[in-house]
Amino acid sequence: MKYQPKLHIVLYQPEIPPNTGAVGRTCVALGAKLWLVRPLGFRMDEKALRRAGLDYWQHLDWEICDTWEHLEASLAPRKRTFFFSRFATRSYTTIAYKQADCLVFGSETTGLPKAITEPNSENLLRIPTESNVRSLNLASAVAVAGFEAARQIHLG
Repeated sequence: MKYQPKLHIVLYQPEIPPNTGAVGRTCVALGAKLWLVRPLGFRMDEKALRRAGLDYWQHLDWEICDTWEHLEASLAPRKRTFFFSRFATRSYTTIAYKQADCLVFGSETTGLPKAITEPNSENLLRIPTESNVRSLNLASAVAVAGFEAARQIHLG
């Protein structure tokens, strides 16, 4: 039987190597596949990326997609997909997550573009924070959402 990731984590155009490395480590802990959508703000062989993932990177199931459309085709048949944005009104805790769900996060500086969020507004989620915090660090947001999904679907 072919390996099936427990979750799919997508980073849309990530910019900071240590964040992606930390997300990779989190994906290993979750049994999740990491998807990266180009352009990336770094080269995959950057020392900072590897250092953040330490010795976990060789255990990571990951793939790079050249475009959003390539990602969508690669995830077919369509998985349930949730999009994280600080502009969303619905909390990530209102979802009943299922195995193989896909959690999508935008770049560190610009988040997800409207071309992705607007057609998917019914699946747009936020991680609530105090008003003096604009948003969480990308790696922290992935960990918060990923482990909530894992808790609900009883991973590990």
